[in-house]
Amino acid sequence: MEKNPSREHGRGSYEDPSDTESYESDPESDLEKAPYSRRKPSARFRPRDTPSAYSSSSRETSASHQHLLSTSPKKPKSTFYFYKIPPRVVRHMNWALLSTMIIIAICLIRASYTSSRQVEMGTVEKSAPKPPPWEAFPFLKRYHGGIRTLLPKQKNTPEYPHDQQVMLNISVTKQEIKPLPKSVPYDPYPLAAEGYAKKHDCFLDAAETVKVPPVHYYPGVVKGFPEAVMGSHAVLGLRDDICFDRFGRLGPYGYGYSVKRGGTGAGLHGDREGADGLWEGPGNTIEVDYSSVEWVKAQAACATKNAGRFRPIEKPGENPFLDLTADGQQASQENGNESEPSLVEDDSVVGKREEPQVPTAGPNETVAEPTTAQKKALLLPRTAILIRTWWDFHYTAEDVIYLRSLIAELSLLSGGEFAVHFLVHVRDDNVPIWADKRIYNRILENALPVEFRGLGTLWSERQMGLIYGGIEESFFRDLPVHGVYRSTFMPVQYFSHQHPEYDFIWNWEMDVRYTGHWYHFFDQIRKWTKSQPRKGLWERNGRFYIPSVHGSWEDFKQMVRVQTEMGTDSPNNIWLGLKSSTGGSIPGSRTTQAKSDKSIWGPEPPPDVLTNQDDEEPPTSYEKDRYKWGVGEEADLITFNPLFDPDGTTWFFTEDITGYNTTASLPPRRAAITTTSRLSKRLLTLMHRETVLKRHTMFSEMWPASVSLHHGLKAVYAPHPMYIDRDWPPSYLAAVMNGGRNGASGGARTSVYGGREHNFKGTTWFYDAGFAPNLWRRWLGMKVDNDGGEREEVAGEGRMCLPVVLLHPVKGVELVVEGVGRVGEEVDKEGEGEEKDGT
Repeated sequence: MEKNPSREHGRGSYEDPSDTESYESDPESDLEKAPYSRRKPSARFRPRDTPSAYSSSSRETSASHQHLLSTSPKKPKSTFYFYKIPPRVVRHMNWALLSTMIIIAICLIRASYTSSRQVEMGTVEKSAPKPPPWEAFPFLKRYHGGIRTLLPKQKNTPEYPHDQQVMLNISVTKQEIKPLPKSVPYDPYPLAAEGYAKKHDCFLDAAETVKVPPVHYYPGVVKGFPEAVMGSHAVLGLRDDICFDRFGRLGPYGYGYSVKRGGTGAGLHGDREGADGLWEGPGNTIEVDYSSVEWVKAQAACATKNAGRFRPIEKPGENPFLDLTADGQQASQENGNESEPSLVEDDSVVGKREEPQVPTAGPNETVAEPTTAQKKALLLPRTAILIRTWWDFHYTAEDVIYLRSLIAELSLLSGGEFAVHFLVHVRDDNVPIWADKRIYNRILENALPVEFRGLGTLWSERQMGLIYGGIEESFFRDLPVHGVYRSTFMPVQYFSHQHPEYDFIWNWEMDVRYTGHWYHFFDQIRKWTKSQPRKGLWERNGRFYIPSVHGSWEDFKQMVRVQTEMGTDSPNNIWLGLKSSTGGSIPGSRTTQAKSDKSIWGPEPPPDVLTNQDDEEPPTSYEKDRYKWGVGEEADLITFNPLFDPDGTTWFFTEDITGYNTTASLPPRRAAITTTSRLSKRLLTLMHRETVLKRHTMFSEMWPASVSLHHGLKAVYAPHPMYIDRDWPPSYLAAVMNGGRNGASGGARTSVYGGREHNFKGTTWFYDAGFAPNLWRRWLGMKVDNDGGEREEVAGEGRMCLPVVLLHPVKGVELVVEGVGRVGEEVDKEGEGEEKDGT
């Protein structure tokens, strides 16, 4: 039968009774399976209550034969309509969808940021980076040669540097091991020139009976000992034809004899052949009993005896942080002291130094008798050595020997030319050392070993915050601006302000060691820096001097001049002139300089520098000067690392600048790694006033050099001899160390400072040099990396003998002391230590 079209279109019209059979036969016609419609059918189409018995055909049978279940009323399919969602629900759904999309976007952004930070912090597991090229270079072996292989300097073939492609193999045969020669006393103190007051001898005791024993050395060098690869002995006037062993160098200060006889009890083991020769022969003193020495009294007595060699000491002004008594002002007036002048910028002029021309005399020369007026001018400058330490520092026997050598050689034996002080950092800011004298004295008494008490000065970071208040706090790298790390020289500035009698101050660290004589080193450094002309000085200061590549010092000077005036074709110049997409400069790149550099000639002040400071101006133009300006002028700043330009480098602290206007650009600046340096009173006064009046400061290693640059002071890098532990090709070493802009060590992204400082690991002078402490320990007869020690010395070439070399850092050296061994060692009944491991 043909289907009703209206059903196929879902119209819901009522079916004719004649369609009952087909309707029943359709399985979808079951009421329970029929689609549901909420719309009620109209009365016109409402189905009947009972099925009709009417039949339109006689062939149709009666309905009475149908089953009872089939008699239910027949209902048509309901009309199906799609549900129309209310607008309010639609709005809520749209808002929910939009919120979900925003949350997903935020989660993706956060995940991306977290992933990038993990990569920066190194927390993401990644493949190990390739080792630096220098790790593939072989170690040099003749640094640890023994004293029994000494030979004259002229006959020595150094293991390094060399011209061969392969490292020299220098071996020592049994026939070359010779008997130990006798050591020689070392006396570097010059005779006073005529016109100067006579130097009076100083003693260790009040009765003036105990003198400081002289240091001893051995003529010659160890066979095959390498040459210094950076810096030079000859340039600075240091002797490189002699060497020092540990007994001759440290024996006069308690090394090598027992505690019962006044020594440290260290150095009783190992190769001791010739060690007692220090106390033998005519004129030699007996072993000194240092248990009863009071260095503060010995140093004060020496200064008093030699007071005529120096200008009179100026009495310092009132100290408001220590003299807080009610009658302090009255006492000041009674003593006739005038009040301190006001720190006003208009009258804050720092006077120029008086530079008396001091005649010098050679070994066999004399100087003409000066007039009475000249005698008044021929006075020696006063210099202080500020040893930086802290209140709970642990002083080992090796530290005590080091400090004794500094005081004895620089202060007592020089006739008071140097005065040694301890600048002690109180690390607890809650201790009011500036407010209570009893607290100050109690802490100072416990901060230093007994023999050094009275030589210390306390300071704290909170005290610096009180003195230098008003400085903007940036917490650069989460460090406070008044902290010792960012502002090392704040207490030095204030010390100089309170002690105007010192013309120069050495900022010295506890972890510096020197194998030679302290006075000879400091005196030669002073003389050489004083002789340096200012022309091209800042440019030479920014480079390492490598004799095997650069030739003589004169050749080096001319090379620097050419590199400055003409530039170089080095790859680092590709960073010049780079611009960002916004038109600004790219951080770490130079944008305005040409290929060549402008030589520094006179002050280079930023716009907001402290003015009216009587900065020195050049007497003539740069072109007309014939390397005359600056010769004979004492250096205001002396450093032991190049004064590099941090601009453009990846150095971590290049932007640690406080108080300056950096809107347009950063101020011109220079930096020298490690704060070990000499600063003049004039420089420290300028630094003090810049901080007080202008609230200016910079990172510690950048602050003195930058102030010198801004005010036209004389700053000099002293190229002291530095050694390296591996067989670097010299040309490659020069390219790495002077890999900055135009052959300098700084000024470009390719500089060695910053991300490439690992190249200093094998040197003898850097803030984290690894070769320096290892060389010092081996020289002391200790085992390092399972090499060296007593057995190797006795069975081999003997103990080490080193030429003069400055070492940094050397920390925590624990010597074997009379039956008390280091960790990992045992001492038998006869007192001979046997090292069990390499610690």
